[in-house]
Amino acid sequence: AAAAGLAEPDGPERCLSLLPWDRFSAWLHCVCVVGFDLELGQAVEVVYPPHSKLTDKEKTNICYLSFPDSNSGCLGDTQFCFRFRRSPGRKVSLCCFLDQLDRDLPVYLKKDPAYYYGYVYFRQVRDKSLKRGYFQKSLVLISKLPYVHLFRTMLKQVAPEYFEKSEAFLEAVCSDVDQWPPPIPGKILHLPIMGIIMKLRIPTYRDKPGTTPIVQNMHQADAQISMALPTVHEVDLFRCFCPVFFHIQMLWELVLLGEPLVVMAPSPSESSETVLALVSCISPLKYCSDFRPYFTIHDSEFKEYTTRTQAPPSVILGVTNPFFAKTLQHWPHIIRIGDIKLPGEVPKQVKVKKLKNLKTLDSKPGVYTSYKPYLNKDEEIVKQLQKGVQQKRPTEAQSVILRRYFLELTESFIIPLERYVASLMPLQKCISPWKSPPQLRQFSQDDFMKTLEKTGPQLTSGLKGDWIGLYRHFLKSPNFDGWFRSRQKEMTQKLEALHLEALCNENLVFWSQKHTEVETVDLVLKLKNKLLQADREQLPVKTDTLKKLQTHINDIILALPDDLQDILLKTGTT
Repeated sequence: AAAAGLAEPDGPERCLSLLPWDRFSAWLHCVCVVGFDLELGQAVEVVYPPHSKLTDKEKTNICYLSFPDSNSGCLGDTQFCFRFRRSPGRKVSLCCFLDQLDRDLPVYLKKDPAYYYGYVYFRQVRDKSLKRGYFQKSLVLISKLPYVHLFRTMLKQVAPEYFEKSEAFLEAVCSDVDQWPPPIPGKILHLPIMGIIMKLRIPTYRDKPGTTPIVQNMHQADAQISMALPTVHEVDLFRCFCPVFFHIQMLWELVLLGEPLVVMAPSPSESSETVLALVSCISPLKYCSDFRPYFTIHDSEFKEYTTRTQAPPSVILGVTNPFFAKTLQHWPHIIRIGDIKLPGEVPKQVKVKKLKNLKTLDSKPGVYTSYKPYLNKDEEIVKQLQKGVQQKRPTEAQSVILRRYFLELTESFIIPLERYVASLMPLQKCISPWKSPPQLRQFSQDDFMKTLEKTGPQLTSGLKGDWIGLYRHFLKSPNFDGWFRSRQKEMTQKLEALHLEALCNENLVFWSQKHTEVETVDLVLKLKNKLLQADREQLPVKTDTLKKLQTHINDIILALPDDLQDILLKTGTT
């Protein structure tokens, strides 16, 4: 760290510098090289660091997902990403500090412990010296973190050089990552990688949705800083939605409702970017179902997701193999995109197509569905983006407009739900230190629907349509279930924290003097459990409150007979 000009960490960061590869593991699970063997087909040639654990099933998934389908014809260099299930029964190796970092992230950036992301840099070039006539290899970063833009940028820097220099270079890259500070949300981080330094900031849940604090490039004096990343996770929204320009609002509804969606694209880079754009369009809501930016016929979930014996699952799949046009033709919503190019002229209006017209992957680009949107179409956003195309507005600016539009739409939809759920919280006067914390009131769909007349989305959105129908559908979706569970957990923790504060404000020593020793010991054990729970669940309690409670416990114990004091001072409780 000293050699790299980085300060020695202190406080919680120190826990990541105890062992080699701990810092690396905070960002990446491992780095793989996937090559093509004439006899074996696609094979994992290298896994680094060597001690990284991958099951055979995970390796097989990585093999097939790291190469484009042969029909994609990706010559040259291609970048894309995929997502796959972790094998069950694996130990979670993250230390508690990293779990704590996860709590500070916005909900849509929190890790899903059941999945890994794979970030791929694939090279295919003619090489007459090889039997097959082509050099084909992928450098793949495996991570639990959904930081698409960061890892894409990193691969762009290191992969071309790796293909020239091989093994030793890969070791050096991994050693650099093992010097990185932990991925702390809200801090400006400096990440050295092979002679350049990436400078970035990971968002926190406290950030105002839709705002990205700009990470500026430093003055020339700070010559080491070579690259400031404007985002760690966002994709180019306008570029991704360009082929389905006129249907963005309907697609927002389909994603919000967790409807089964398949994106058919000519290459993995288009399929993965479009799936990620779809998932992000309901931000700051978290998309709670499964999504696969790139999905192949070899995927371990292929049978589960393509079966016709039951309705298609709530999942978004990105595919490139023509075989899927037949296999998934029973799916209710299909997005067919051609090569993603930014339009030089205003895109023409494209009608929603009937599903029966989608026979092959050669079908024209468009959205194939019989879905009728609940909300009336917002013509304003379409005009605004069309005007941008005519005026040659930069794609970044178009993406900002589109992201703001989706954010305002999602917030108009979710604010009435937030308001109603907040009303389920018991009043503070109902919290007694001598009783268990009160329960949240039950969510009632009918009661919620009644609130919409006066405090519905019409307060923040001018869009007309069947909002009530949209809410009824949403309340049955996995996205509502995930959102409500998260809110329930937050509010229950808030009640626990308020209960702790109520206990602290009582004269507990005076109480213990008026009660029996058995009752006093019971109180001490309960209070100790409360402190452990506050630490374990990271309850939103001030440090002073916890210190005060600990003082109360100590004072009560000291007022007891010596033999009980000894026992209680040694007792940790559960």
